[in-house]
Amino acid sequence: MQSNCHIFLLSCRFKNKTLIYLVNHDNFKLMKLFKNFLIITIAGFLIISCKEKEQTSIPENDLKEPSVEVTTENKEDSSEITKENVKTEEQSEAQKIANQETEKMPARKKYVPLTDEELQKTLTPIQYQVTKHEATERPWTNEFDKHFEEGIYVCIISGEPLFSSKDKYDSGCGWPAFTKPIDSNEIDNKTDFKIGYARTEVRAKTGDSHLGHVFNDGPPTKGGLRYCINSASLRFIPKAKLTEEGYGEFASLFQSSNDQ
Repeated sequence: MQSNCHIFLLSCRFKNKTLIYLVNHDNFKLMKLFKNFLIITIAGFLIISCKEKEQTSIPENDLKEPSVEVTTENKEDSSEITKENVKTEEQSEAQKIANQETEKMPARKKYVPLTDEELQKTLTPIQYQVTKHEATERPWTNEFDKHFEEGIYVCIISGEPLFSSKDKYDSGCGWPAFTKPIDSNEIDNKTDFKIGYARTEVRAKTGDSHLGHVFNDGPPTKGGLRYCINSASLRFIPKAKLTEEGYGEFASLFQSSNDQ
């Protein structure tokens, strides 16, 4: 009697490995054994896979961020930063107080241009002739030649600050002499030939008024310039009245190092 035996290959792919089994359908016991063997084999591979996964997993301790050790140097740096922050805050507060004080100061009278006729009524004859017709007052007899009180000199027409007593010196020329203006942007320089040779005329920009001339024979240590200015073109504001008349921002020019 011929047995009808069917043999086939059973292929199983697991973890990149191919398992090949030879099965005889006519043998029931063999099939049962094969089934049990297959279950045991798969279970074994699952156990091996789990163990490999555990071995390749990263320990929890290794995932923790490294602790930063606070050294004495770090503490000192932190202390320095804190001091700088405190210093900056103090400076900001001081600046805030200074700004508040400035806001409380009386406002300076706003300049309103006058007509020529109005100027003649407002100014003295010598003030008008000097500022509007480039006249020159007599030397040594004018108001500010020998005047050295602390304060600032402003334009007689516009009231704009021009010169400080800090920059005034006795040049011996007979007119007030300064080494520099308070704000060079308020000064216009022009060349004139009224006495036969070139000179540099000095004018106040806002009031468009003649002030005098500037020469290159001033103190070398102070820039070498001499602003020779007519007293009639100026008005003096004493240090004690700077704030009262709206020039409080210039009071700091006359503060000593002990006052600051």
